[in-house]
Amino acid sequence: MQKINIWSECETYDREQFRKVQSERLIDTVKRVYEKVPHYKNKFDQHGVSIADIKSVDDLAKLPFTEKKDFRDNYPFGLFAVPQKQIVRFHASSGTTGKPTVVGYTKNDVIMWTEMIARIVTMAGVTDEDVAQISFGYGLFTGAFGLHQGLEHIGATVIPMSSGNTEKQIMIMQDYKSTVLVSTPSYALELAARMEEMGVNPQSLSLRFGLFGGEPWSESMRNEIERRLSISATDNYGLSEVIGPGIAGECSHKNGMHIYEDAFLPEIINPDTGAVLPPGAEGELVITTLAKEAYPMIRYRTRDITSLDYSICPCGRTLVRMKRVMRRSDDMLIIRGVNVYPSQIEEAIFSVAKSEAPYQIIVQRTCAMDSMEIVIEITDKIFALELQKQRSFLEQVKKRINSVAGINVSVKLVEAKSLPRQDGKIARVLDKRKI
Repeated sequence: MQKINIWSECETYDREQFRKVQSERLIDTVKRVYEKVPHYKNKFDQHGVSIADIKSVDDLAKLPFTEKKDFRDNYPFGLFAVPQKQIVRFHASSGTTGKPTVVGYTKNDVIMWTEMIARIVTMAGVTDEDVAQISFGYGLFTGAFGLHQGLEHIGATVIPMSSGNTEKQIMIMQDYKSTVLVSTPSYALELAARMEEMGVNPQSLSLRFGLFGGEPWSESMRNEIERRLSISATDNYGLSEVIGPGIAGECSHKNGMHIYEDAFLPEIINPDTGAVLPPGAEGELVITTLAKEAYPMIRYRTRDITSLDYSICPCGRTLVRMKRVMRRSDDMLIIRGVNVYPSQIEEAIFSVAKSEAPYQIIVQRTCAMDSMEIVIEITDKIFALELQKQRSFLEQVKKRINSVAGINVSVKLVEAKSLPRQDGKIARVLDKRKI
């Protein structure tokens, strides 16, 4: 496969240059999956699609979508486009039916992935003089290895700390003089809270940057992280099914994540009809890979709701920018006939708390009636409030949620660190209904 030019040249292509590169790579990818992946051959044939019909990116909408069901139906290796002997690494994401989504990488795929991450971290301001502490869990999850190899590629020093053991994380930051934190945004706030408990002033550390991903987070949460850790926090976007981290990332202007269009072809569709929407419209992100050997994806429905901005960024890059993902087309909760998004709940909590407040949304059904409870961990700030003011805080949260989401909920406080975490994350929604 043709090697991608990873650095600045393609990041400043004009639209016609992008179109030429994308068309060439799309034609090649479609031909390969039709010849090498029985699932795609069958799907194309069923939809009456001939590979000869795909002459440019203008023909992309003729191709059928790839969805989660396709992974389940072809588990574990049915979507691979190369023999297993060419696979040098497996990764996997958790599945909805107990079976993970398994992805593979050839040697060239790993090189390409590494280069995509190198571009993202460089765009965020990281250089070969930085010391990066990776606090993602290492394993089948793509986050840790993806950031690790990209950071090493640019010459940064990497500390493969993995997740958990928060006090040791802080000790390593102090002793090794870490300048970059790689983690989920929620774990960054957990680190900040523990520093406060230990009496560690973040300004006494060497931290400069935070590279965050793995979960949705709001602008309020970014502001909180930057204030409490004294760093510049940037968002990056990835999906295990597509490549892992490396699809898109923010530059220092933080006005959307640049998508690497030489490797990933994005679309926005109406999640209900599948119709392609015009630039700037909000809808579901669909991605087609243009440079993957082992596990190419044709029009993969990410279920992430966002929009695309094709204007030139102040940084000078012409790469399209995607808006931060705050909700998915499939995470909407219907509570007593009302559509509720978890992002609405998060914004309501932050607007009242004015600070970090770990929480979980619990949905239950009793006698055919749905109910929603918001469980918020006590923080030092909340604990310091008088009992009457704690009650007032809970009432304000309830009113704010009712205002933004149009639903009445119950809200309660629980002990600090009592909500279960996995790899530093709290499961934001615990839906106990049997629907």
